[in-house]
Amino acid sequence: MDDFDETDVSQAILRAYYAKVADALQGDVLVVGAGPSGLVAAWRLAQAGHRVVVLEKRLSPGGGIWGGSLGMNEVAVQKHALAILDEAGVRHQPSGRLFTADAMELASALCLKALHAGAVILNLMTAQDVCVRSGRVTGVVANRSLLGESLPIDPIVFSARAAIDATGHEAVLANCIQRRGLLKNSLGRLPGEGPLDAPAGERFVVDHVAELYPGLWTTGMSVCASLGGPRMGPIFGGMLLSGEKVAALVGQALKKTRPQVRHE
Repeated sequence: MDDFDETDVSQAILRAYYAKVADALQGDVLVVGAGPSGLVAAWRLAQAGHRVVVLEKRLSPGGGIWGGSLGMNEVAVQKHALAILDEAGVRHQPSGRLFTADAMELASALCLKALHAGAVILNLMTAQDVCVRSGRVTGVVANRSLLGESLPIDPIVFSARAAIDATGHEAVLANCIQRRGLLKNSLGRLPGEGPLDAPAGERFVVDHVAELYPGLWTTGMSVCASLGGPRMGPIFGGMLLSGEKVAALVGQALKKTRPQVRHE
């Protein structure tokens, strides 16, 4: 066995993690939420050569994939989303008018594709606010999950040229913008998602992907929560395609903006 002691273990972890976080403080895109839409968006944007950082509040990335429906770890996917599963190496089987895939395999594969494409995933990081300069989102204020909720500890800021709200039903970043009075609507709040209508919801999360506020984009269930679209339950084709679409739109937008000057 190698010769080491407990201090070697701690020092190795601290050195590696510090280097990872320090390098992630400035990038091209911040994806908040590592569910299916967020992971696909991170994968595609990193694949295109952008510096991508994903902040996930939970210990495990994957969002709602893992539990399928009622804890049955299979997920349903439509035919037109199978190309993403195939590229990720996820096996699938026909089931009536849909296809099914193992939830464990799908969640694991999306994490691995995002990481291998070059994205950085930081788990146990909770988004608390957005950073706005000159009418544009320029970063995300984040704190350690649970720690920031229970103790008066200040957060840090991750800066990027674009931020993607992939936080699902909570639409965390969109709600931050709304609370600050930066989104104008007759309700004075985000409408929240509508009642379940699976086919309509699957169309909505793809068709209404957009830049909600300069520098801030929504994908997946955050689209429904911020614009009043219907929820859709345990079917994931729309989530995957929504992530792919926001990646394409953000990629196009980044071509029109000037890269940040990185601080070393």
